[in-house]
Amino acid sequence: MLMPETALKIKLLGDPALRKKCVSVKKVTDRHREILKEMAQLMYAHSGIGLASPQVGIHEAMIVADAGSGLYKLINPRIVKKEGMQALEEGCLSIPQVCIKVKRAKSITLKALDEWGKEISLEAQDLLACVLQHEIDHLKARLIVDYASFFERLKIKNKLQELKRKVKDEGLSQPETKSCKLQL
Repeated sequence: MLMPETALKIKLLGDPALRKKCVSVKKVTDRHREILKEMAQLMYAHSGIGLASPQVGIHEAMIVADAGSGLYKLINPRIVKKEGMQALEEGCLSIPQVCIKVKRAKSITLKALDEWGKEISLEAQDLLACVLQHEIDHLKARLIVDYASFFERLKIKNKLQELKRKVKDEGLSQPETKSCKLQL
């Protein structure tokens, strides 16, 4: 199935938009619903399972996620409960070809607004819990590279420098081939 073109583009590592914290959405509008729709289209087009608004240069707190159980469009998501621990190797659409094992809660409960402004509560486990935590990190300007150990950072340093160079010199604006199982 072909997805319609979207005006949104995924920002890549080195873009200042990825390091800017989001503000809460005060009132959900048609504009927010359109952004969420386009974010979902972009996520699916790049075979991702999650995407956060800063990754497309928007600094209002919104995420989309689909870990196989259906699409979630969440506004102002906040985790209210965490349990257990898991460590999964994560990739990121904004940092192509880099995979980092990240420790996160195995089960979470979050509160958010849906695309119509209605408050919802969502319980998530395993992969979906990981995806939601990853995307909420983006809203706080945190990236998977921030979880990397000193040795992991040394190992991926060349990949990160090459990515930043391509963004700067070649104007690369979209992710390349993915190498991680979890593309968030």
